[in-house]
Amino acid sequence: MYLSASILALATAVLAAPSSFLSTSTSWPTDVSWLRAMQKRATKKTCHVQALGGGQDDSSGIISVFNQCQNNSVIILDGNYTVGRLLVTNFNNVEIRLTGSLQYTNDISYWSPNSLYLTYQNATTFWFLSGNNIYLHGPGTIDGNGQIWWDTYATSKDSGVAGGSSTTFARPIPLTVGNATNVVVEDLRIIQSPFWHQLCYQSKNVVYQGLHISSVSANASHPTANSDAIDIYRSSQVSIRNWVVDNDDDCVSFKVGGTIVKFGLLAPNSTDISVQDLFCRGSHGISVGSLGQYKNETDIVQNVYVNNITMLNAQNGARIKVFPDNPNPNSVQGGGLGHVRNITFRNFEVQNVDYPILIDQCYNINNATFCAQYPSKLSISDVHYYNVHGSSSGVNNATVVQMKCSAQCEDITASTTNLIPPARFSEAQYICQNIVSKNSLDFGKRCMAPATV
Repeated sequence: MYLSASILALATAVLAAPSSFLSTSTSWPTDVSWLRAMQKRATKKTCHVQALGGGQDDSSGIISVFNQCQNNSVIILDGNYTVGRLLVTNFNNVEIRLTGSLQYTNDISYWSPNSLYLTYQNATTFWFLSGNNIYLHGPGTIDGNGQIWWDTYATSKDSGVAGGSSTTFARPIPLTVGNATNVVVEDLRIIQSPFWHQLCYQSKNVVYQGLHISSVSANASHPTANSDAIDIYRSSQVSIRNWVVDNDDDCVSFKVGGTIVKFGLLAPNSTDISVQDLFCRGSHGISVGSLGQYKNETDIVQNVYVNNITMLNAQNGARIKVFPDNPNPNSVQGGGLGHVRNITFRNFEVQNVDYPILIDQCYNINNATFCAQYPSKLSISDVHYYNVHGSSSGVNNATVVQMKCSAQCEDITASTTNLIPPARFSEAQYICQNIVSKNSLDFGKRCMAPATV
């Protein structure tokens, strides 16, 4: 397939030198002054973890050093480590220099019951990184060793709702920043994940930059599964920038599950988030959601700024996905409350993408009659698309934009949209349902009603 010069230039530059793509301007910038102060501290203790080598389990040595050096320390991981036990850390003013590699063992019989359970969509993790003032950086690799999980999943199909993990077959996340404040994760490769690559969980003021995310199966019949590059859950003031992602699910997903106060942190769903300078290949897009999965839970995603994204060979580009309502009082497949508000998608280039722009309020329910009878209870408003351009794949025929709202979606705007279907179609089609003012869309006059409600 044809790749534009801009896509090739971006991919080449990012792959060669991710740090060169660091954005100079972000919305809702996170405060990293704590990091500069921490790096200048003269009293830091230096702790080194010696790798055993030969595939021996390094967990005991790693856990011992983590426990001894959890305050005002520099931890050096410069070997190739095998990790066969759960890592739960609570650091304060700690720098972790991962210049080697951490590879988790592929022992499903151990990890399935012993990885740390995180509730939402039955997610679990190998490493729960918590605390305050934490700097985790490379250049190094975190390897989820995921092939055996993909092989097992391909035959068992043991999953939860909407592709989540299950309580009987856990697929752990390689790195979870959880119950944490003031964290920078920088210049790492995170590969071969059994499930999502990362989770930002109930945390505040977190920066992820210069990351390369990749999961590729050695067996085409057993593809990777649910390999989101990162999911954001009940977190705020998060900055994601300068990534290269090769996966088969969301490049970035903003997930929620009810406003809470826990571990002394206010976690108001997913708010104040900046995502910039990403190259995503084979993904399901930059996704707001899925939302509204759990009956009567209030999900809120607001103040999200997404800029300078290249989406190649993907299912979606800029996506909002929401479950419908559900009459079941104990539903885990729709019925949630809340809103999506103040979302900006700017400078999106798509090539061979099934749905370049998608709003779906009947997510995961292949029954239009059900969704019409039980429309979503989440409202969507103040969503803006600027300079979304490129080509669709033709999977949805000539449709390049599909906005299907259950109730009226308000203040939805688009400008400088330039999307084309494959050459076999004479012109692009735009599907718009329950969009309050089509005049605010530069393609509004071409909007069509969906074929089915």
